[in-house]
Amino acid sequence: MPEWLLFLMIGSLAGVISGMFGVGGGIVIVPALVYFAAFTQHKATGTSLAILLPPIGLMATLEYYKHGNVDRRAAMIIAVAMIAGAWLGAIIANKMSGPALKFSFGIFIVVAGLYLMHDASKRLGWI
Repeated sequence: MPEWLLFLMIGSLAGVISGMFGVGGGIVIVPALVYFAAFTQHKATGTSLAILLPPIGLMATLEYYKHGNVDRRAAMIIAVAMIAGAWLGAIIANKMSGPALKFSFGIFIVVAGLYLMHDASKRLGWI
């Protein structure tokens, strides 16, 4: 498969998931770049950050804003804090080995998934 087609497929899937769930796409992009495009964990993380800057922020935000689903004050405060947090996170990640970074990312995804499933199960009355 041509590399550009693989990237197009990864981007399309990440875009749909980002628009639906607001997860930023990194949950799809980072693992896809590592496993299907043979990127290192660090390169996948850095590339994912570069990808997410313009497309997700602009079009998805405008659509949510049109429907009254954007709190501008909260977005501005969180964005400013996120700038500092992302910088600190990048410093920490670049000091870690690739396997350690991959393991940490996996723990984050598993914990987030378990929390979401537990909360949804409670709300659905399953537990």
